[in-house]
Amino acid sequence: MNGLGELLPALALRFPEKLALVTNTRELSFRELDTASTNLAAALHDAGVATGDRVMLFSENRWEWVVSYHAILKAGAVVNPVSVMLTPSEVDFIVKDAGVSALLASGERLHSLGNLQASTPSLRLVLSLDGANDHGASFHELIEQPAEHFEQAVVDPESLACIAYTSGTTGRPKGAMQSQRSLLLNCSYTASMHVRSSADTVVTALPCPHVYGNVAINATLLAGGTVVLMERFDAAEALRLIGAWNATMFEGVPTVYAMFLTTPELPAADLSSLTRCTVGGQTISTAVIDAWEAVSGAPLIELWGMTEIAGLGTTHALYAPNERGSIGVALPGTELRVASLEDPRVTVPDGQAGELMIRGPLLMQGYFNNPKATAETIDADGWLHTGDIATRNAVGQFFVIDRLKDMILTGGYNVYPAEIERVMIEHDSVGLVAVGSEPDALKGEVAHAYIVLAPGHRGDAKQLLEFARGRLAAYKVPRAIHFVDTLPTTSSGKLTRRNLRGLQPNESSPAGA
Repeated sequence: MNGLGELLPALALRFPEKLALVTNTRELSFRELDTASTNLAAALHDAGVATGDRVMLFSENRWEWVVSYHAILKAGAVVNPVSVMLTPSEVDFIVKDAGVSALLASGERLHSLGNLQASTPSLRLVLSLDGANDHGASFHELIEQPAEHFEQAVVDPESLACIAYTSGTTGRPKGAMQSQRSLLLNCSYTASMHVRSSADTVVTALPCPHVYGNVAINATLLAGGTVVLMERFDAAEALRLIGAWNATMFEGVPTVYAMFLTTPELPAADLSSLTRCTVGGQTISTAVIDAWEAVSGAPLIELWGMTEIAGLGTTHALYAPNERGSIGVALPGTELRVASLEDPRVTVPDGQAGELMIRGPLLMQGYFNNPKATAETIDADGWLHTGDIATRNAVGQFFVIDRLKDMILTGGYNVYPAEIERVMIEHDSVGLVAVGSEPDALKGEVAHAYIVLAPGHRGDAKQLLEFARGRLAAYKVPRAIHFVDTLPTTSSGKLTRRNLRGLQPNESSPAGA
């Protein structure tokens, strides 16, 4: 197998009538999923989509997204998955930057973009996943037309398969170029490390365009398992789906598990079918891990990854020791090291913090049309700067402390928001927490904690600060506690600390740190 485009034909032969994908609107067997994606691939080919053309996918989680993803790969084109949280102007930039020739999107998203074809010479085909409208032809009509003479494209494993744009927090989004091989290896190694099989049913609400969501889906399908895909996360509904489908796995980000633990429906939920769960995207408190494992009876496997490596870079093997707070070990064939913050050519000793660096076959080919950003991210020896602060222990397990860009420099000391968050979430009154920086005339910047209270609890800032002082060095204790109703997150559920300052607190209690 050279790429994921060959995945569904092989599975349709092996498990033709087995249930592959479940959504709130449709259930598809492997044969049905393969047939629908082949029909669409033929339609794309007939419409002029050629090998190497970029095809954008812009939609919420739904079965049509999964069909479209595999159809694009079958046609030999390049998938360009885009988060629904991007603004029309950001999507417009990506369409033009990537030279997108075809766009498949939900009706709602097409409406938000307007007549994009008029201003984009490269864009020759627009399809609506919700039926024909003023801006696009009908996706559903195309997949009903049998692909009588279509021959699936034969791809080179090193050829470009996907351009996934990173969030534009430091300027314009950058398109990470992922090869056929990097996508396939990531799904294969993930399936192996987590011991996925045809007996597995995975419930997830991770966004399809996100690399974690993509691997959760395709690593499960690769093993012949069933994916129960939620359009968006809802704690009560996720718990219901786990019980209704006898799910063996659930996959999500830290905030999801924190929300589970404060959901009124949790005590009555049937989680007995779960055999393991995964968590990634950000650091997670060991208190949350302990609590979830206690109620679910299933190990919570931490992992780490990024867009630039097409998914995971580390995780724990299911039967290996699961070290609390560790993101695990490197995937097979992948090199990881912790580099000095002063000189990235120097690898620091075990236990010392530095920047996590990675190289190997999972790495992107570079940023599309952006050699300057590529050179700034990947050094001459092939090591990619991840932007994560991490340590390594003596047995090769890695521990992410925080994002380098989120580090708070207060009075000359390095303060990591994730460390404070891991402490604060242990308090009974804290349902969710995020820590951001605020400018300070004396110390440069200081930490502020934004807290969503657990159900049935009242906010007591003085008590929480005393709790923090008993567990953190004085310079790490938040300068202020803000009680808020919600926390800002990305489409995958990760906290976006840069947006904390814009929150309107429902109660605030400044206190000296």
